[in-house]
Amino acid sequence: MESAVTRGIGPPDGGYGWFIVLASFLVFGLTFGVIKSFGVFYVEIHRYFATTATGTSWITSISIATVHIGAPVGAAMSACVGHRAVVMLGGLLSSVGMVAGAYAQNLLQLYITVGFLTGFGYALTWTPTVAMLGCYFEKRRPMANALASAGECIITFLFTPFFQLLVDEYSWRGAMLVLGAAQLNLCVCGALLRPLSNLAEKRPTEGDRLEEMSQTHMDPQRANIRSQSLRSKVLHYVDYTLIANPHFMLYSMFGVFAALGFFAPALFLVPYARSQGIEEYQAAALMSISAALDLFGRLLFGWVANLRLVQTIHQLTVTVILLAVVLLLCPLASTFTQLAAFSASYGLVFGATVAIHITVLAEVVGVSRLGSALGFFMLIRSSGGLLGPPIAGFFIDKMGNYSTGFLMAGVALILSALFLLLLHHMTRRGRDTQLQAKDSSSATEKK
Repeated sequence: MESAVTRGIGPPDGGYGWFIVLASFLVFGLTFGVIKSFGVFYVEIHRYFATTATGTSWITSISIATVHIGAPVGAAMSACVGHRAVVMLGGLLSSVGMVAGAYAQNLLQLYITVGFLTGFGYALTWTPTVAMLGCYFEKRRPMANALASAGECIITFLFTPFFQLLVDEYSWRGAMLVLGAAQLNLCVCGALLRPLSNLAEKRPTEGDRLEEMSQTHMDPQRANIRSQSLRSKVLHYVDYTLIANPHFMLYSMFGVFAALGFFAPALFLVPYARSQGIEEYQAAALMSISAALDLFGRLLFGWVANLRLVQTIHQLTVTVILLAVVLLLCPLASTFTQLAAFSASYGLVFGATVAIHITVLAEVVGVSRLGSALGFFMLIRSSGGLLGPPIAGFFIDKMGNYSTGFLMAGVALILSALFLLLLHHMTRRGRDTQLQAKDSSSATEKK
């Protein structure tokens, strides 16, 4: 009898790791970049099926929610069968969902194909890739993460006018077929994810055989060990014990309301511009402007956060409030120049917010629990991602104006900032209590 044991290798912080960065760059772009660019398809689908803004927006919201809900599933599957296989499966599902959506005869079929199937493919693709990137980098991890997430911005910048061109040439169905073919590149990204381990063969010793024989006698203990092992694996991916942590739950509520406002503007920016009489390619260019400033905002404010000039939670609170103000001012923009200024401002502050919100989560729960907390945080936040676009669509349908969708998003972000302020107050109060207890203990020792 022979068995294989896995021998781990430390993070190289370079070398083949740059191919992992390239794969991550493309994964970010072909998942969240495509979601951001979907506003071009929104206009055409809305017109083709002669439906409401609420009905059409469910396509994107289901996809966003499925990505969030499926994130722990992707992590668990990659632990069982390997990151490479899961990402390649996710790429195949993403492509199949998009191609099938091109033949949809009603909105329900689009919900199932582009919404659920493609969204689940994104979840299987994105989560293991980000995890693999963390395995390859340690000292250069911030740089690697920044370069990888840049794919979302750059591909949004390139794809939005490209999608408009495809729609004009081949209709939205033909454009969706091309996009489905392009998403097969996610399988190539999966193939690049070479695990940081090798296999070495080891023959069992006589002591190993005796130990194996003694296990007929240790069934209850083995069952207990297996139970504990299963519990530890569950906690690694979805740490449900965090429900009892008031700081984490407050931050999760921030995530829910922030998600209500995060995704609706990107979906409705192109339709809003078209409703203001902006030419279709200029309307698509607005998303490109937003993506370019989004990238700049992530890099700039990520660097500012590293300087530790102010507390990270303070920086996040300010950027969220600024983002809300920008969205609330959107209805004042009607010309292309004004909308371009809005798009630039929105992209810059959105990038500033995205650059640091995971850093604040790590400060809330501690680095040791970040992996499981992130999965659970995404599960909770999925409700906001699911409901944000349809709620905005509801107000658009009732008021007959796309600007109301931006107003809804701005109000949701203001509410999310209130949870950040409450979290900061609770943290400071707890810190003061600890200092008082420490001073009291020191005074007692002196007596």
